[in-house]
Amino acid sequence: MPTFVELVQPKVETAVARGLFALPGPAKRLLAGSPITVDGQRLALEAQLLLKLQQLGGQHGLSAGNAEVARAAMRRGSGLFGSARVPGVVVADRSIPGPHGALNARVYRPRELTEPGDLLVFYHGGGWVIGDLDTHDDLCRFLARHAGVRVLSVEYRLAPEFPFPAAYDDALHAYRFAVEHAEELGSSRERIAVGGDSAGGNLAASVAVHAATGGLPRPSFQLLIYPAVDATTRRPSRELFGNGFLLTDGDMDWFMGQYAPSVDERGDPRLSVLLAEDVSAAPPAHVVTAGFDPLRDEGEAYAERLAGAGVPVVTRRFPDLIHGFASLGAVGGRFREALFEIAGALRAGLALR
Repeated sequence: MPTFVELVQPKVETAVARGLFALPGPAKRLLAGSPITVDGQRLALEAQLLLKLQQLGGQHGLSAGNAEVARAAMRRGSGLFGSARVPGVVVADRSIPGPHGALNARVYRPRELTEPGDLLVFYHGGGWVIGDLDTHDDLCRFLARHAGVRVLSVEYRLAPEFPFPAAYDDALHAYRFAVEHAEELGSSRERIAVGGDSAGGNLAASVAVHAATGGLPRPSFQLLIYPAVDATTRRPSRELFGNGFLLTDGDMDWFMGQYAPSVDERGDPRLSVLLAEDVSAAPPAHVVTAGFDPLRDEGEAYAERLAGAGVPVVTRRFPDLIHGFASLGAVGGRFREALFEIAGALRAGLALR
């Protein structure tokens, strides 16, 4: 049984964090320090203050000595600012049967949406090692409410217990489930999109490209939020932002070592989708990157690859934000502004599919 201190401490931390971010701008600047400019980009004040608080708390990245410790840290971090629980969203847990056991899933529906409509199959981020339905609950609620879309959020098997290609296999299976049960989920086969952030963006992109090879219709749209798309190449953004901006160079090495320990596997297009032989059949895409993110350049390289293959694509860099900002809506400010824009882009993209 948790002790009194263990029960109270998270609430105290949440109250303190909320109080700090509610301070006037000059006070937040004093706490955060002098503005940070790299590669011609100035870091948002809220992002800089968040990084300062993590530094003071002894947290310097997302990885840890083992997967369980890292998972617990992410769960704790996702609740640090409390929930940005979005009103007007109906939520239901469900299970997706599969060849390797059932996958946990969660369905989100705007309360006013009663007619069949679009469905976004969403894969959470976390380096294929950490993250779950709860760490991305706020984000899925936000997208459902403000994009006016149903969301099917899916948990997939995590590494190192289940290394590559387990997560990809589960992601493709979940998409197949959505297609086969479209009517039950309030949609139709032609109106199912895919999306995800970071490692989840990787899974969404891979499903979008490879669905046809599994005998499935292609998704209607793909929302890729700072996706990891190439495990074979170090690009300049990894050198520029691999230290001090939440996701570190060491984190990336650790996550990849857990998920694809064999270097020979890392060029597989199911993982490094940027290297896929042909992406011309992929659906229209909205690719989001963050300026202060080691994954920035590969995400933008993938958008260029899609565009070069004739795929309609919009690329949006938020130059002042960091990796992981889509899960920071509860902080408010610049993070929440970016989420509103992403939800609007999703709504517009689905309307034009």
